[in-house]
Amino acid sequence: MEDKQRNKVLAVLFVGVLMGAIDIAIVGPALPAISSYFNLDARAATWIFSAYVLANLVGTPLMAKLSDNFGRRAIYLLDIALFAVGSVVVVASGVGGGFALLLVGRAIQGLGAGGIFPVASAVIGDTFPPERRGSALGMIGAVFGMAFVIGPILGGVLLTLGWQWLFLINIPIAAVVMVLAWRLLPHERLPQTGGFDWLGMGLLASALGSMAYGLVSIDAANFMATASSITVWGWLAVSAVCWVGLIKVEQGAANPVFPTQLFARRQLSLSYALTAGAGIGETSMVFLPSLAVAALGVDVKVASYLLLPVVVAMGFGSPVAGKLLDRIGSKPVILGGVSILTLGMFSLSLSASSLAGFIGSGVLIGIGLSALLGAPIRYITLNETTKAERSAAQGLVNIFTSTGQILGSAVVGAVAASFVASGQGYQAAYAMIGVLGVGLLVVALFLKARGDEAKPVAESAGGEHA
Repeated sequence: MEDKQRNKVLAVLFVGVLMGAIDIAIVGPALPAISSYFNLDARAATWIFSAYVLANLVGTPLMAKLSDNFGRRAIYLLDIALFAVGSVVVVASGVGGGFALLLVGRAIQGLGAGGIFPVASAVIGDTFPPERRGSALGMIGAVFGMAFVIGPILGGVLLTLGWQWLFLINIPIAAVVMVLAWRLLPHERLPQTGGFDWLGMGLLASALGSMAYGLVSIDAANFMATASSITVWGWLAVSAVCWVGLIKVEQGAANPVFPTQLFARRQLSLSYALTAGAGIGETSMVFLPSLAVAALGVDVKVASYLLLPVVVAMGFGSPVAGKLLDRIGSKPVILGGVSILTLGMFSLSLSASSLAGFIGSGVLIGIGLSALLGAPIRYITLNETTKAERSAAQGLVNIFTSTGQILGSAVVGAVAASFVASGQGYQAAYAMIGVLGVGLLVVALFLKARGDEAKPVAESAGGEHA
Protein backbone atom coordinates (compact mmCIF):
# COMPACT_ATOMS: atom_id res chain seq x y z
CA MET A 1 0.00 0.00 0.00
CA GLU A 2 1.37 3.45 -0.95
CA ASP A 3 1.93 6.19 1.62
CA LYS A 4 -0.85 8.34 0.14
CA GLN A 5 -3.33 5.48 0.51
CA ARG A 6 -2.15 4.76 4.06
CA ASN A 7 -2.70 8.40 5.02
CA LYS A 8 -6.26 8.22 3.70
CA VAL A 9 -6.87 5.09 5.78
CA LEU A 10 -5.44 6.86 8.84
CA ALA A 11 -7.73 9.85 8.24
CA VAL A 12 -10.82 7.60 8.17
CA LEU A 13 -9.76 5.85 11.37
CA PHE A 14 -8.99 9.22 12.97
CA VAL A 15 -12.46 10.63 12.31
CA GLY A 16 -14.20 7.47 13.53
CA VAL A 17 -12.25 7.38 16.78
CA LEU A 18 -12.75 11.15 17.22
CA MET A 19 -16.52 10.72 16.90
CA GLY A 20 -16.56 8.14 19.69
CA ALA A 21 -14.16 10.14 21.88
CA ILE A 22 -16.11 13.39 21.54
CA ASP A 23 -19.27 11.57 22.59
CA ILE A 24 -17.57 10.65 25.89
CA ALA A 25 -16.37 14.23 26.44
CA ILE A 26 -19.64 15.84 25.41
CA VAL A 27 -21.99 13.93 27.72
CA GLY A 28 -20.53 15.38 30.93
CA PRO A 29 -21.64 18.97 30.25
CA ALA A 30 -25.06 17.67 29.15
CA LEU A 31 -25.77 15.72 32.35
CA PRO A 32 -27.56 18.58 34.18
CA ALA A 33 -29.85 19.18 31.19
CA ILE A 34 -30.60 15.47 30.70
CA SER A 35 -31.16 14.99 34.44
CA SER A 36 -33.56 17.92 34.51
CA TYR A 37 -35.42 16.68 31.42
CA PHE A 38 -36.00 13.20 32.88
CA ASN A 39 -36.20 14.40 36.52
CA LEU A 40 -33.29 12.19 37.63
CA ASP A 41 -31.46 12.17 40.94
CA ALA A 42 -27.64 12.00 41.02
CA ARG A 43 -27.58 8.22 41.45
CA ALA A 44 -29.85 7.57 38.47
CA ALA A 45 -27.88 10.03 36.32
CA THR A 46 -24.68 8.00 36.77
CA TRP A 47 -26.29 5.21 34.72
CA ILE A 48 -26.02 7.42 31.64
CA PHE A 49 -22.29 6.69 31.90
CA SER A 50 -22.56 3.25 33.45
CA ALA A 51 -24.79 1.79 30.70
CA TYR A 52 -22.24 2.95 28.13
CA VAL A 53 -19.28 1.54 30.11
CA LEU A 54 -20.91 -1.86 30.68
CA ALA A 55 -21.79 -2.31 26.99
CA ASN A 56 -18.40 -0.94 25.95
CA LEU A 57 -16.60 -3.56 28.03
CA VAL A 58 -18.59 -6.34 26.39
CA GLY A 59 -18.37 -4.82 22.90
CA THR A 60 -14.58 -4.51 22.94
CA PRO A 61 -13.63 -8.23 22.91
CA LEU A 62 -16.67 -9.15 20.80
CA MET A 63 -15.94 -6.66 18.01
CA ALA A 64 -12.19 -7.25 18.18
CA LYS A 65 -12.59 -10.97 17.66
CA LEU A 66 -15.28 -10.55 15.01
CA SER A 67 -12.86 -8.37 13.03
CA ASP A 68 -10.35 -11.23 13.09
CA ASN A 69 -13.05 -13.57 11.76
CA PHE A 70 -14.94 -11.38 9.28
CA GLY A 71 -12.42 -8.69 8.31
CA ARG A 72 -11.55 -5.24 9.65
CA ARG A 73 -13.70 -3.22 7.26
CA ALA A 74 -16.93 -5.13 7.87
CA ILE A 75 -16.69 -4.84 11.66
CA TYR A 76 -15.51 -1.22 11.61
CA LEU A 77 -18.59 -0.40 9.51
CA LEU A 78 -20.75 -2.38 11.95
CA ASP A 79 -19.28 -0.47 14.91
CA ILE A 80 -19.91 2.93 13.33
CA ALA A 81 -23.45 1.88 12.34
CA LEU A 82 -24.23 0.69 15.87
CA PHE A 83 -22.94 3.96 17.29
CA ALA A 84 -25.22 5.90 14.93
CA VAL A 85 -28.24 3.70 15.73
CA GLY A 86 -27.58 4.16 19.45
CA SER A 87 -27.51 7.93 18.92
CA VAL A 88 -30.89 7.77 17.16
CA VAL A 89 -32.35 5.74 20.04
CA VAL A 90 -31.06 8.27 22.59
CA VAL A 91 -32.69 11.10 20.64
CA ALA A 92 -35.93 9.10 20.40
CA SER A 93 -35.96 8.73 24.20
CA GLY A 94 -36.39 12.49 24.44
CA VAL A 95 -39.36 12.40 22.12
CA GLY A 96 -41.36 9.96 24.21
CA GLY A 97 -39.44 6.82 24.98
CA GLY A 98 -38.37 7.81 28.49
CA PHE A 99 -35.20 7.28 30.50
CA ALA A 100 -35.16 3.51 30.02
CA LEU A 101 -34.95 3.97 26.24
CA LEU A 102 -32.12 6.47 26.71
CA LEU A 103 -30.14 3.82 28.61
CA VAL A 104 -30.81 1.32 25.80
CA GLY A 105 -29.46 3.85 23.31
CA ARG A 106 -26.36 4.49 25.43
CA ALA A 107 -25.76 0.74 25.66
CA ILE A 108 -25.98 0.39 21.86
CA GLN A 109 -23.55 3.29 21.50
CA GLY A 110 -21.16 1.66 23.97
CA LEU A 111 -21.37 -1.68 22.15
CA GLY A 112 -20.37 -0.06 18.87
CA ALA A 113 -17.75 2.24 20.35
CA GLY A 114 -16.13 -0.74 22.07
CA GLY A 115 -14.81 -1.95 18.73
CA ILE A 116 -13.82 1.32 17.06
CA PHE A 117 -10.44 1.85 18.76
CA PRO A 118 -9.12 -1.75 18.84
CA VAL A 119 -10.19 -2.38 15.23
CA ALA A 120 -8.58 0.91 14.18
CA SER A 121 -5.36 -0.14 15.92
CA ALA A 122 -5.44 -3.53 14.20
CA VAL A 123 -5.91 -1.84 10.80
CA ILE A 124 -2.81 0.27 11.49
CA GLY A 125 -0.90 -2.92 12.29
CA ASP A 126 -2.13 -4.49 9.04
CA THR A 127 -1.37 -1.54 6.74
CA PHE A 128 1.57 0.39 8.22
CA PRO A 129 5.16 -0.93 8.27
CA PRO A 130 6.71 -1.42 11.74
CA GLU A 131 8.85 1.73 11.46
CA ARG A 132 5.74 3.91 11.02
CA ARG A 133 3.28 2.28 13.40
CA GLY A 134 4.26 4.39 16.40
CA SER A 135 3.59 7.68 14.61
CA ALA A 136 0.24 6.42 13.28
CA LEU A 137 -0.85 5.19 16.70
CA GLY A 138 0.31 8.49 18.21
CA MET A 139 -2.02 10.38 15.89
CA ILE A 140 -4.94 8.17 16.92
CA GLY A 141 -4.00 8.58 20.60
CA ALA A 142 -4.01 12.38 20.21
CA VAL A 143 -7.71 12.15 19.32
CA PHE A 144 -8.67 11.80 22.98
CA GLY A 145 -6.85 14.98 23.98
CA MET A 146 -8.53 16.84 21.13
CA ALA A 147 -11.93 15.41 22.06
CA PHE A 148 -11.76 16.71 25.61
CA VAL A 149 -10.93 20.19 24.31
CA ILE A 150 -13.51 20.22 21.51
CA GLY A 151 -16.22 18.25 23.35
CA PRO A 152 -17.14 20.72 26.13
CA ILE A 153 -17.05 23.66 23.69
CA LEU A 154 -19.18 21.87 21.12
CA GLY A 155 -21.46 20.66 23.89
CA GLY A 156 -22.01 24.20 25.14
CA VAL A 157 -23.01 25.37 21.67
CA LEU A 158 -25.33 22.43 20.93
CA LEU A 159 -26.99 22.59 24.35
CA THR A 160 -28.49 25.93 23.35
CA LEU A 161 -30.52 23.97 20.75
CA GLY A 162 -31.42 21.15 23.16
CA TRP A 163 -29.50 18.19 24.61
CA GLN A 164 -30.76 15.90 21.82
CA TRP A 165 -28.49 17.74 19.37
CA LEU A 166 -25.43 16.37 21.16
CA PHE A 167 -26.40 12.96 19.79
CA LEU A 168 -28.01 14.02 16.50
CA ILE A 169 -24.66 15.38 15.32
CA ASN A 170 -23.24 11.84 15.35
CA ILE A 171 -25.51 10.69 12.53
CA PRO A 172 -24.12 12.72 9.57
CA ILE A 173 -20.54 12.16 10.81
CA ALA A 174 -21.16 8.41 11.00
CA ALA A 175 -22.62 8.41 7.48
CA VAL A 176 -19.52 10.10 6.04
CA VAL A 177 -17.17 7.76 7.91
CA MET A 178 -19.06 4.69 6.67
CA VAL A 179 -18.87 5.78 3.02
CA LEU A 180 -15.13 6.48 3.28
CA ALA A 181 -14.44 3.31 5.27
CA TRP A 182 -16.21 1.20 2.64
CA ARG A 183 -13.99 2.70 -0.07
CA LEU A 184 -10.64 2.76 1.74
CA LEU A 185 -10.29 0.17 4.49
CA PRO A 186 -8.80 -3.28 3.80
CA HIS A 187 -11.42 -6.02 3.68
CA GLU A 188 -9.57 -9.33 3.57
CA ARG A 189 -10.73 -12.11 5.90
CA LEU A 190 -8.13 -14.01 7.86
CA PRO A 191 -8.17 -17.82 7.80
CA GLN A 192 -9.53 -19.28 11.07
CA THR A 193 -9.00 -22.74 12.54
CA GLY A 194 -12.46 -22.97 14.11
CA GLY A 195 -15.86 -21.31 14.41
CA PHE A 196 -16.59 -18.30 16.54
CA ASP A 197 -16.08 -18.94 20.25
CA TRP A 198 -19.60 -18.16 21.46
CA LEU A 199 -19.21 -19.97 24.79
CA GLY A 200 -16.04 -18.05 25.57
CA MET A 201 -17.70 -14.80 24.48
CA GLY A 202 -20.68 -15.46 26.76
CA LEU A 203 -18.45 -16.18 29.75
CA LEU A 204 -16.26 -13.15 29.05
CA ALA A 205 -19.28 -10.86 28.69
CA SER A 206 -20.71 -12.23 31.95
CA ALA A 207 -17.38 -11.86 33.77
CA LEU A 208 -16.84 -8.27 32.60
CA GLY A 209 -20.46 -7.19 32.94
CA SER A 210 -20.93 -8.54 36.48
CA MET A 211 -17.57 -7.11 37.58
CA ALA A 212 -18.38 -3.67 36.19
CA TYR A 213 -21.92 -3.72 37.61
CA GLY A 214 -20.64 -4.65 41.06
CA LEU A 215 -18.00 -1.91 41.06
CA VAL A 216 -20.24 0.88 39.72
CA SER A 217 -22.80 -0.01 42.43
CA ILE A 218 -20.34 1.22 45.09
CA ASP A 219 -21.34 4.63 46.42
CA ALA A 220 -18.15 6.56 47.24
CA ALA A 221 -19.99 8.76 49.73
CA ASN A 222 -21.11 5.67 51.64
CA PHE A 223 -18.28 3.33 50.69
CA MET A 224 -18.19 0.78 53.52
CA ALA A 225 -21.93 0.19 53.64
CA THR A 226 -22.32 -0.25 49.87
CA ALA A 227 -19.04 -2.14 49.31
CA SER A 228 -20.07 -4.78 51.86
CA SER A 229 -23.60 -5.15 50.45
CA ILE A 230 -24.76 -8.25 48.62
CA THR A 231 -25.39 -6.12 45.52
CA VAL A 232 -21.66 -5.48 45.21
CA TRP A 233 -20.13 -8.70 46.54
CA GLY A 234 -22.76 -10.90 44.95
CA TRP A 235 -21.99 -9.58 41.47
CA LEU A 236 -18.23 -9.69 42.09
CA ALA A 237 -18.58 -13.34 43.16
CA VAL A 238 -20.48 -14.08 39.93
CA SER A 239 -17.66 -12.40 38.03
CA ALA A 240 -15.00 -14.51 39.78
CA VAL A 241 -16.84 -17.74 38.90
CA CYS A 242 -17.17 -16.63 35.26
CA TRP A 243 -13.45 -15.79 35.05
CA VAL A 244 -12.51 -19.25 36.32
CA GLY A 245 -14.87 -20.89 33.82
CA LEU A 246 -13.58 -18.67 31.01
CA ILE A 247 -9.94 -19.59 31.58
CA LYS A 248 -10.75 -23.31 31.58
CA VAL A 249 -12.85 -23.06 28.40
CA GLU A 250 -10.37 -20.86 26.51
CA GLN A 251 -7.42 -23.15 27.15
CA GLY A 252 -9.09 -25.77 24.96
CA ALA A 253 -10.80 -23.47 22.43
CA ALA A 254 -9.70 -23.67 18.78
CA ASN A 255 -10.31 -19.97 18.14
CA PRO A 256 -10.48 -18.31 21.59
CA VAL A 257 -12.05 -14.89 22.06
CA PHE A 258 -9.92 -14.42 25.20
CA PRO A 259 -6.56 -15.86 24.05
CA THR A 260 -4.93 -16.96 27.30
CA GLN A 261 -1.75 -17.93 25.44
CA LEU A 262 -0.97 -14.23 25.01
CA PHE A 263 -0.36 -13.91 28.75
CA ALA A 264 2.54 -16.35 28.42
CA ARG A 265 4.41 -13.60 26.56
CA ARG A 266 6.03 -11.51 29.23
CA GLN A 267 5.99 -8.31 27.18
CA LEU A 268 2.21 -8.50 26.75
CA SER A 269 1.52 -9.37 30.41
CA LEU A 270 3.60 -6.39 31.53
CA SER A 271 1.84 -4.15 29.03
CA TYR A 272 -1.61 -5.14 30.25
CA ALA A 273 -0.58 -4.44 33.86
CA LEU A 274 0.76 -1.02 32.80
CA THR A 275 -2.39 -0.08 30.90
CA ALA A 276 -4.59 -1.04 33.88
CA GLY A 277 -2.48 1.27 36.05
CA ALA A 278 -2.75 4.00 33.42
CA GLY A 279 -6.54 3.56 33.46
CA ILE A 280 -6.55 4.20 37.21
CA GLY A 281 -4.50 7.36 36.67
CA GLU A 282 -6.73 8.52 33.83
CA THR A 283 -10.03 8.13 35.66
CA SER A 284 -8.63 9.97 38.70
CA MET A 285 -8.67 13.09 36.53
CA VAL A 286 -12.46 13.11 36.78
CA PHE A 287 -12.02 14.26 40.38
CA LEU A 288 -9.70 17.19 39.57
CA PRO A 289 -12.53 19.78 39.49
CA SER A 290 -13.71 18.57 42.93
CA LEU A 291 -10.16 18.96 44.28
CA ALA A 292 -9.96 22.44 42.77
CA VAL A 293 -13.18 23.49 44.49
CA ALA A 294 -12.05 22.07 47.86
CA ALA A 295 -8.37 23.10 47.79
CA LEU A 296 -8.40 26.32 45.73
CA GLY A 297 -11.90 27.54 46.56
CA VAL A 298 -12.78 28.21 42.92
CA ASP A 299 -16.31 28.23 41.55
CA VAL A 300 -17.69 24.92 40.30
CA LYS A 301 -18.01 26.25 36.75
CA VAL A 302 -14.43 27.52 36.74
CA ALA A 303 -13.09 24.27 38.22
CA SER A 304 -13.88 22.25 35.10
CA TYR A 305 -11.49 24.45 33.09
CA LEU A 306 -8.63 23.32 35.31
CA LEU A 307 -8.78 20.00 33.46
CA LEU A 308 -7.50 21.76 30.35
CA PRO A 309 -3.78 21.59 31.28
CA VAL A 310 -4.07 17.79 31.50
CA VAL A 311 -6.03 17.51 28.27
CA VAL A 312 -3.81 19.87 26.25
CA ALA A 313 -0.66 18.14 27.51
CA MET A 314 -2.10 14.78 26.44
CA GLY A 315 -3.02 16.18 23.02
CA PHE A 316 0.55 17.38 22.44
CA GLY A 317 2.22 14.45 24.15
CA SER A 318 0.51 11.61 22.26
CA PRO A 319 1.95 12.30 18.77
CA VAL A 320 5.38 13.04 20.28
CA ALA A 321 5.29 9.71 22.13
CA GLY A 322 4.28 8.01 18.87
CA LYS A 323 7.27 9.45 16.98
CA LEU A 324 9.63 8.48 19.81
CA LEU A 325 8.34 4.90 19.66
CA ASP A 326 9.56 4.61 16.08
CA ARG A 327 12.97 6.06 17.01
CA ILE A 328 13.89 4.61 20.41
CA GLY A 329 11.35 1.86 21.14
CA SER A 330 8.68 1.43 23.81
CA LYS A 331 10.71 0.87 26.99
CA PRO A 332 12.32 4.32 27.35
CA VAL A 333 9.06 6.03 26.31
CA ILE A 334 7.02 4.15 28.93
CA LEU A 335 9.68 4.56 31.65
CA GLY A 336 9.73 8.30 30.97
CA GLY A 337 5.94 8.50 30.94
CA VAL A 338 5.49 6.59 34.20
CA SER A 339 8.18 8.72 35.88
CA ILE A 340 6.51 11.98 34.81
CA LEU A 341 3.04 10.70 35.76
CA THR A 342 4.28 9.63 39.21
CA LEU A 343 5.97 13.00 39.76
CA GLY A 344 2.77 14.78 38.73
CA MET A 345 0.62 12.75 41.13
CA PHE A 346 2.92 13.38 44.10
CA SER A 347 3.17 17.06 43.14
CA LEU A 348 -0.61 17.37 42.99
CA SER A 349 -0.99 15.76 46.41
CA LEU A 350 1.41 18.32 47.90
CA SER A 351 0.70 21.54 45.99
CA ALA A 352 -3.02 21.46 45.16
CA SER A 353 -3.66 24.58 47.27
CA SER A 354 -1.49 26.62 44.88
CA LEU A 355 -2.95 27.49 41.47
CA ALA A 356 0.48 27.35 39.82
CA GLY A 357 1.20 24.01 41.50
CA PHE A 358 -2.20 22.68 40.44
CA ILE A 359 -1.69 23.63 36.79
CA GLY A 360 1.94 22.45 36.72
CA SER A 361 0.97 19.10 38.21
CA GLY A 362 -1.79 18.74 35.63
CA VAL A 363 0.68 19.30 32.78
CA LEU A 364 3.01 16.62 34.19
CA ILE A 365 0.12 14.17 34.57
CA GLY A 366 -1.08 14.81 31.00
CA ILE A 367 2.39 14.25 29.54
CA GLY A 368 2.81 11.09 31.61
CA LEU A 369 -0.56 9.67 30.55
CA SER A 370 0.16 10.41 26.88
CA ALA A 371 3.19 8.07 27.11
CA LEU A 372 1.09 5.27 28.60
CA LEU A 373 -2.39 5.46 27.10
CA GLY A 374 -2.95 4.81 23.43
CA ALA A 375 0.15 4.49 21.28
CA PRO A 376 2.89 2.88 23.47
CA ILE A 377 0.93 -0.11 24.79
CA ARG A 378 -0.77 -0.69 21.44
CA TYR A 379 2.63 -0.46 19.72
CA ILE A 380 3.90 -3.26 21.95
CA THR A 381 0.77 -5.30 21.26
CA LEU A 382 1.21 -4.99 17.50
CA ASN A 383 4.85 -6.06 17.77
CA GLU A 384 4.07 -9.05 19.98
CA THR A 385 1.22 -10.61 18.02
CA THR A 386 0.62 -12.21 14.66
CA LYS A 387 -1.90 -10.79 12.21
CA ALA A 388 -4.48 -13.38 13.27
CA GLU A 389 -4.09 -12.43 16.97
CA ARG A 390 -3.83 -8.71 16.44
CA SER A 391 -7.37 -7.44 16.94
CA ALA A 392 -8.18 -9.67 19.91
CA ALA A 393 -4.95 -8.59 21.59
CA GLN A 394 -5.85 -4.92 20.99
CA GLY A 395 -9.24 -5.61 22.55
CA LEU A 396 -7.50 -6.82 25.69
CA VAL A 397 -5.78 -3.42 25.95
CA ASN A 398 -9.22 -1.78 26.10
CA ILE A 399 -10.46 -4.32 28.66
CA PHE A 400 -7.55 -3.72 31.04
CA THR A 401 -7.71 0.06 30.58
CA SER A 402 -11.46 0.11 31.28
CA THR A 403 -11.04 -2.17 34.30
CA GLY A 404 -8.43 0.24 35.67
CA GLN A 405 -10.79 3.15 35.07
CA ILE A 406 -13.62 1.50 36.98
CA LEU A 407 -11.33 0.51 39.86
CA GLY A 408 -9.78 3.97 39.95
CA SER A 409 -13.14 5.69 40.17
CA ALA A 410 -14.23 3.48 43.08
CA VAL A 411 -10.92 3.76 44.97
CA VAL A 412 -10.38 7.52 44.58
CA GLY A 413 -13.97 8.21 45.59
CA ALA A 414 -13.65 5.93 48.60
CA VAL A 415 -10.38 7.50 49.81
CA ALA A 416 -11.77 11.02 49.38
CA ALA A 417 -14.96 10.13 51.24
CA SER A 418 -12.98 8.71 54.18
CA PHE A 419 -11.64 12.18 55.11
CA VAL A 420 -13.69 14.85 56.84
CA ALA A 421 -12.08 17.53 54.67
CA SER A 422 -12.68 16.56 51.04
CA GLY A 423 -9.59 18.44 49.83
CA GLN A 424 -7.34 16.35 52.08
CA GLY A 425 -9.12 13.20 50.94
CA TYR A 426 -8.48 13.87 47.26
CA GLN A 427 -4.85 14.80 47.96
CA ALA A 428 -4.40 11.50 49.81
CA ALA A 429 -5.94 9.66 46.85
CA TYR A 430 -3.49 11.26 44.40
CA ALA A 431 -0.58 10.43 46.72
CA MET A 432 -1.78 6.82 46.69
CA ILE A 433 -1.77 6.84 42.87
CA GLY A 434 1.76 8.23 43.04
CA VAL A 435 2.74 5.16 45.06
CA LEU A 436 1.07 3.02 42.40
CA GLY A 437 3.22 4.85 39.84
CA VAL A 438 6.36 3.71 41.65
CA GLY A 439 5.10 0.14 41.30
CA LEU A 440 4.45 0.69 37.58
CA LEU A 441 8.02 1.92 37.19
CA VAL A 442 9.28 -1.40 38.54
CA VAL A 443 7.01 -3.25 36.09
CA ALA A 444 8.27 -1.15 33.15
CA LEU A 445 11.88 -2.02 33.95
CA PHE A 446 11.19 -5.59 32.80
CA LEU A 447 10.04 -4.56 29.31
CA LYS A 448 12.19 -5.60 26.35
CA ALA A 449 15.03 -3.42 25.15
CA ARG A 450 14.87 -1.95 21.63
CA GLY A 451 16.88 -4.74 20.00
CA ASP A 452 14.75 -7.57 21.38
CA GLU A 453 11.55 -5.69 20.64
CA ALA A 454 12.44 -5.47 16.96
CA LYS A 455 12.64 -9.26 16.52
CA PRO A 456 9.84 -10.94 14.52
CA VAL A 457 6.89 -11.98 16.64
CA ALA A 458 7.27 -15.69 15.93
CA GLU A 459 10.87 -15.66 17.18
CA SER A 460 10.09 -13.39 20.14
CA ALA A 461 6.96 -15.26 21.26
CA GLY A 462 8.46 -18.64 20.77
CA GLY A 463 11.55 -17.72 22.72
CA GLU A 464 9.58 -16.62 25.74
CA HIS A 465 7.26 -19.55 26.23
CA ALA A 466 8.83 -22.38 24.31
